[in-house]
Amino acid sequence: MIRFGNTTQAGMTLVEMVVFIGIYTVLMLAITGTIVNLYQTNSYTIAQADEVDNARRGITQWNRDVKEMVTGEDGTYPVATIGEHRLGYYSDTDQDDQVEYVEYVLASTTLTKYTYNATGSPVTYDLLNPDIEEILSLYVQNINQGTSTFFYYNNAGNILASTSPLIDVRYIRAQLIVNINPTRSPGEFMLRSSIAPRNLKDNL
Repeated sequence: MIRFGNTTQAGMTLVEMVVFIGIYTVLMLAITGTIVNLYQTNSYTIAQADEVDNARRGITQWNRDVKEMVTGEDGTYPVATIGEHRLGYYSDTDQDDQVEYVEYVLASTTLTKYTYNATGSPVTYDLLNPDIEEILSLYVQNINQGTSTFFYYNNAGNILASTSPLIDVRYIRAQLIVNINPTRSPGEFMLRSSIAPRNLKDNL
């Protein structure tokens, strides 16, 4: 006669099950938190990079247009407005052989480019209604940090106040501090550009 011994199968006890579920839950929360944090950090970094790129393209265009500023179609002097956060001038920005009036304005944290076409005969510029309004950046922190966006210099290299005569301007510098969230990393990016407009030089 063959006897088979007693076979005992023991499952997890209630305590073991509770411990297992607890450990599993903690691990899943840790993994999920890490993934979410990584996603948020990457999203912020990408958004910051995009905003800096937008501002960089804007300041590159500004550099090109300011360099070629000319007298307006109505005979107005090339430089029309100078301010800490506002610059107005005349230039053929769209290469159509007609001079436009252009303003770069920083209001709060938004940098906007306004373009006005010359119309009518005699030629005039309707400065109340821009033909093109282009937002270059939504996160320029110059005003919040108490620093100017535009700087102006005379022929001797001395900085000019915004109340200085327009005919004294010979050199213009732009500076943008871009940061979509000043309380987070990565930190702010500084974009600078400077130009001596060709048609404002004394030796022409």
